[in-house]
Amino acid sequence: MQKPLTFLASVAIIGALALPVAAQDEAQVDTVVATVGDVKITVGHMIAAHATLPEQYQKLPSEVLFKGILDQLVQQTALEQNFSGALPERVEIQLDNERRSLVAGEMINRIMLQDIDEDVLKAAYEAEYANAEKGEEFNASHILVETEEEANAIREELEGGADFAAVAREKSTGPSGPGGGSLGWFAQGAMVPEFENAVVAMEPGAVSEPVQTQFGWHVIKLNEKRLLEAPDLEDVRGELELQLRQTRVQEEIERVTAAADVDRSAAEGVNPEIIKQIELLE
Repeated sequence: MQKPLTFLASVAIIGALALPVAAQDEAQVDTVVATVGDVKITVGHMIAAHATLPEQYQKLPSEVLFKGILDQLVQQTALEQNFSGALPERVEIQLDNERRSLVAGEMINRIMLQDIDEDVLKAAYEAEYANAEKGEEFNASHILVETEEEANAIREELEGGADFAAVAREKSTGPSGPGGGSLGWFAQGAMVPEFENAVVAMEPGAVSEPVQTQFGWHVIKLNEKRLLEAPDLEDVRGELELQLRQTRVQEEIERVTAAADVDRSAAEGVNPEIIKQIELLE
């Protein structure tokens, strides 16, 4: 159902999802925290600066970040006020790109925040879950040992009437050993292929021949199996809404790009290596 997003769309999605939360403190965004001459620095400026920090800096205590960000904004404003003459071309180009990116991101935010029609959501649920082919889940236990000889000896012991869980607690080298070898419920794809193939071929109550995997030799008991049930709509509502919003964004990007008067012919004669030559902007 979901189409892959372009780079542009994926960058903007995080900001879109954060907007409703940020709106809670909207009344404080215009609060002035400092002035440099007649230029006001507000809480909003600080929030925006904080959002661009690398993750490791964002984990610092808020009081440390507050002072550091305010110092930076004051210093940058003072330096800006003392700059004279024309800006270098590279700065003008970077400002162009920054504005382009921010405005495009705001366009995407607006699309992301549009309501999802309930009928559209239900149709997506039906397509994703209700009519999908149901797989199986398995509840199995195993005893893991290092050699095939040990595994064969354990299987003979089980055929002689030994309790599977008791043998697992005594002899299994795997982390599930203390729990009687129980692996709980798992779906296809959760286990390594050799183990999964053995489980899929078994009937409940059966004990396998020794099975070799990268971890060693297993003796497996299939306790139960069942069909996977489709989740309730409410349990996957958020996931489906996000998919629908992302798809809507992608479709709108494709629509407006197709409708725009775009001419890329001049790019055909340009050597692609030129984009690495930062010195050309100096």
